[in-house]
Amino acid sequence: MPIFALYAYKSGITVTTLLLIRFTAAALIMFIYIFIKIKKVSLKGRDLLMLFLLGGVCYTLQSTFYFSSVRYIPASLAALILYTYPAVVAVLTFFVDGERLTGKTIGSILISFAGLVLILGTSIGSINLLGVLFAAGASFVYSCYIVLGNKVVKKLPSIVTSGFVMGFTALGLLLLGLSTGNISFDFDIRALGPIVGLIFFSTILAILTFFRGLELLGPTKASIISVLEPVVTAVFSAILFHEVMTVLQLLGGLVVLLGAAFTVRTGQQHKPKNDVN
Repeated sequence: MPIFALYAYKSGITVTTLLLIRFTAAALIMFIYIFIKIKKVSLKGRDLLMLFLLGGVCYTLQSTFYFSSVRYIPASLAALILYTYPAVVAVLTFFVDGERLTGKTIGSILISFAGLVLILGTSIGSINLLGVLFAAGASFVYSCYIVLGNKVVKKLPSIVTSGFVMGFTALGLLLLGLSTGNISFDFDIRALGPIVGLIFFSTILAILTFFRGLELLGPTKASIISVLEPVVTAVFSAILFHEVMTVLQLLGGLVVLLGAAFTVRTGQQHKPKNDVN
């Protein structure tokens, strides 16, 4: 996702415009699929409110924070900061869902934050603080999104959840863009390639499969499995953008991932609902 974003930014597109196009197109594709596949969807007012909170609030803020962060700090660093969220999810599920917070979970949280200190502390003077704050904000909001999403997928099919999350995210971004005046379609046509990649790979495929994984694994384990992203981001950033991280920063990144991996060994087996999506 940050790789596609950086290529798109070279065309002069704004963050809000890029995200608005991304989620509007993805939502339209998903709703067409839902209409053909499911035809009729029955939603209560409470369901719509939960879906609005997921897309219109949480995902809108998370996407805006994360895409803004890569304007100020390297994509690899933004991804590593974002992926402190498995530890945050573990804490939130303890308070919200009553999932037992074991000593192993606490230990993994401490390890993850120790890794974050290594990442930031080695060159804090040269790291843009605003970019770090954007990435950290994205991590916290995304944690809330996962915990709330776990409640939603217990009641609704993952396909329906994904489509409405994309739709409400597009609505939230439209309102945000209109209020700030940051929507502009005056950008180079070269942005179309990265935008298509964002729509299909980083939005439709990513959100749909993540919600399905959330159904099958539960919030903590689902968040752990996805920690492969910063590794992929770091590798491709080094190849495509020649981004260089210090040895201690790389070590810190490995420590963050190690702490997150320990989290998956804690908690109980998750029992998904028996439905066909």
